[in-house]
Amino acid sequence: MALFTKEEALAYHEFPRRGKVEVVPIKPCNNQKDLSMAYSPGVAECCKAIKEDPSKASLYTGRDNLVAVVSNGTAVLGLGNIGPLAGKPVMEGKGVLFKTFTDIDVYDINLDCNDPELLIQIVKAMEPTFGGINLEDIKAPECFYIEETLKKEMGIPVFHDDQHGTAVISGAGLINACEICNRKLEDLKIVVVGAGAAGIACSNFYVQLGVDPKNIFMFDTKGLIHKGRPTGNKYKDAFAQEKDLGSLADVMKGADVFLGLSTKNLVSKEMVQSMHKSPVIFAMANPDPEITYNDAKDANPNCIMGTGRSDYPNQVNNVSGFPYIFRGALDVGATEINEAMKIAAARSLAELAKEPVPAEICDMYGVKELTFGVDYVIPKPLDSRILEWETVAVAKAAMETGVAKKPIADLDAYRVALRDRVAASRKRINAFVESYK
Repeated sequence: MALFTKEEALAYHEFPRRGKVEVVPIKPCNNQKDLSMAYSPGVAECCKAIKEDPSKASLYTGRDNLVAVVSNGTAVLGLGNIGPLAGKPVMEGKGVLFKTFTDIDVYDINLDCNDPELLIQIVKAMEPTFGGINLEDIKAPECFYIEETLKKEMGIPVFHDDQHGTAVISGAGLINACEICNRKLEDLKIVVVGAGAAGIACSNFYVQLGVDPKNIFMFDTKGLIHKGRPTGNKYKDAFAQEKDLGSLADVMKGADVFLGLSTKNLVSKEMVQSMHKSPVIFAMANPDPEITYNDAKDANPNCIMGTGRSDYPNQVNNVSGFPYIFRGALDVGATEINEAMKIAAARSLAELAKEPVPAEICDMYGVKELTFGVDYVIPKPLDSRILEWETVAVAKAAMETGVAKKPIADLDAYRVALRDRVAASRKRINAFVESYK
């Protein structure tokens, strides 16, 4: 059942002020002295200090808490190649989520640019402005090359959320699913349908977690990827099977895991019944999954079923990942977001799912309780405890892998500071939003 109508969604974006974000100064500018400090001549003191010591930018500007959400609108979730202007509402939305969940400021950068080399040049040139780059809704395979290049050539975190957000959250679910079903990651047979940014990134991440790449069977729109059918895409071909093993229905037989990032109604009840006796099904096509929750459960009540939807258990939602990953990275001055940091994020979510869930979180979702098991393998996206668990885990991994320029000595104090910071930020935001009513 839809939570809103088309008219309500449009009105939300139009009234009482158009769009979803506003830039607000945080220093006074009410008199001559304020003006002279905010701009000329007082600002020159900060400029000279930063010129002498670039690290002072973190003291005198908001750069260290500012992320660019960069997109060219070529692969907007559920909508496809709609371009940067039509994609702008999504990018503004990412800014709302960054700020709401972790008090990170965002400028959305919507580029009319389909040339990967030019896009790379543009983003690189913005490094003095931002503390991190969140690439968003850029189509594959260009997105892989763009991220790889920017990570090598920039000294700040670069993270393509379409790839890694889904990978981290579903990876957490996979870790817990294996524990519940008493299986090992290295023994899993995984069928992946959808060889775009998310499908390939999830597969790569599962390999990092311990899955044997030979046991990943990846399908694109033309069928199973195998060495007899080169795709011309090195990222896809990395998962090519030795030979053609047949249709999706053929390959699904005996599979432990189905990962869907494609389109609705691709998986039948018969396919689910042909899988392992306790299969894991992450059907994440948007807005309608490859098989519905009810059909999957009807086919096999023992299945662990997850979707991208909020109205069914085990929602794989990127908001459980990207704000906290960036928060941890920014707070320790990380020069990159590496594999160890992403793995730490996934494992922290997996561990949090085993903790008792407070009543207020259950109330948000209209349930009496949430207990670790087949219908609760990952924390709910609105679980406020993710802030402390995941952010601290990411920061710790950054320090342990040597990419943190500003290590945090007391992680327990940091955990408390995070909670206080976001609470204060939400109080300010709520009061500001209320002032528009």
